[in-house]
Parts: sequence; C-alpha cells; structure tokens
Amino acid sequence: MKPSIVDILAPRLAALDLDHRLKLAREVIPGRIVFTTSFGIEDQLVTHSIFTQGLEIDVVTIDTGRLFEETVALWERTEARYARHIRPVYPQPEPLADFVAEHGINAFYRSVENRKACCDIRKVEPLARLLAGASGWVTGLRADQSQAREGVRLAELDSARRLVKLNPLADYTREAIAEKIEEFSVPVNDLHAKGFLSIGCAPCTRAIEPGESERAGRWWWEDDQKKECGLHVGPDGRLVRGAAPEAEQ
Repeated sequence: MKPSIVDILAPRLAALDLDHRLKLAREVIPGRIVFTTSFGIEDQLVTHSIFTQGLEIDVVTIDTGRLFEETVALWERTEARYARHIRPVYPQPEPLADFVAEHGINAFYRSVENRKACCDIRKVEPLARLLAGASGWVTGLRADQSQAREGVRLAELDSARRLVKLNPLADYTREAIAEKIEEFSVPVNDLHAKGFLSIGCAPCTRAIEPGESERAGRWWWEDDQKKECGLHVGPDGRLVRGAAPEAEQ
C-alpha cells in the first residue's frame, strides 16, 4: 500500500520551522495550494513566509463586507510591503440580500442560528469557491487558540473538501509568533495593540478583558465556549477531522 501525502508530510513537519514546513508542503503536495488569510498575526507571518520565499501558493482572503477599517488598511499595507496581490472573494450578493431582507442587517445578535447562517453566507460558501480544485489548504490555526482548536495537527486530510489541510503554526505559541513578527518587521493589524487578539467581522468582534481567552472577543454575546464560524468545525462545534487516506492522492 502506497503511503498517503499526509503520511509523508506529518512525521517530517514537527522538526521543521515555518519556512521549511511550507517549502516541504509545496514540494510534496501536487497541484494548487491555497492559503486563506484573515490578516491576523498568525496569517501575517505565514504570508511573510510564502511571499519572501517565492512559494507557488495562492494567498487569498474572504472579504465578508463587514471587515474593520483597520483590517482593510492592513490588507493594502501588506500588498505594498511584498509587492504581491492578495485575491479576494466576496459573498454571493443574492443570498446575502435575501438574508438581510428577511432577518435584518444585524440579525446575528438575535440567535446562534442567525449568526451561523450569516457566517455560512459571508464566509463558508466563499471559502468553498476559493478552495475549488485545490489540492492543499494552508491555514494559520494554532492548537492553543481555543478549546475547539486544541486538536489541530500540522497536517491532516480534509475529507469533506478532498484536500490536504496544512496548519504550519499548530504548535506555535502567540508569543513565538510575535517574536518573529518583530524580527522580520511584518505589518500587523493596529487593533492588536488595542486588545483585539482575534479579529473577525467588526460587529462580531470586541477587545478582550484581562484574563480572558484569546478568542473570547469573538461572538462574545454567545454562551457556547466552542464558538466558530464553520470554516474549520462542524455543526457540533468540534474540529472537522478526517482519517488519513490509505492511498496516494
């Protein structure tokens, strides 16, 4: 039985730093690889690594239509810094217009169901279009970001999307990433200095209070501790996982 791509990647990644993890993934994974950035501190470090190494990995983003002005400004600064374009994808206008017409512009505050429906339209469906036809997906997930993400592995099979999911910062701490950001003078979101450690859509993100977890400012009005938008977890709030494939992809 031939080893899978995940079988080849997984045991080799742990001993490598970020640059070499991404380089190895590009060497091993055939076809198109996509990195989806939301311009958080983790994503900025991954973007820096991809662009400075000249790796053939598409750097893309989801513009939900509700981003902070500071996030949009960082998007522009990042493109200027690396002289590279970050391709956006947007929500489909018709489903979004229908949702707002039926439920209201800020319906996500009224129920978890409304919030998840909004995330599906603004994030999950656009992600599906970004990843269509891709063989690999790079993320900025860290295992210590939240309870829902504590099982994140460096490489795994996303069986639903039929691609290899690479989380090259899975075992990094925020402190280690901040050190690299400072070392390489990587541009970051101005909101981080104001207590916004995890930044999503403007209406759904607040600064965290002392002692709160890193992602406590996301959808803060909800009681559920496994709060995610659906990009990385299933309906039960658990990380979407898949068994390693048994044959070479």
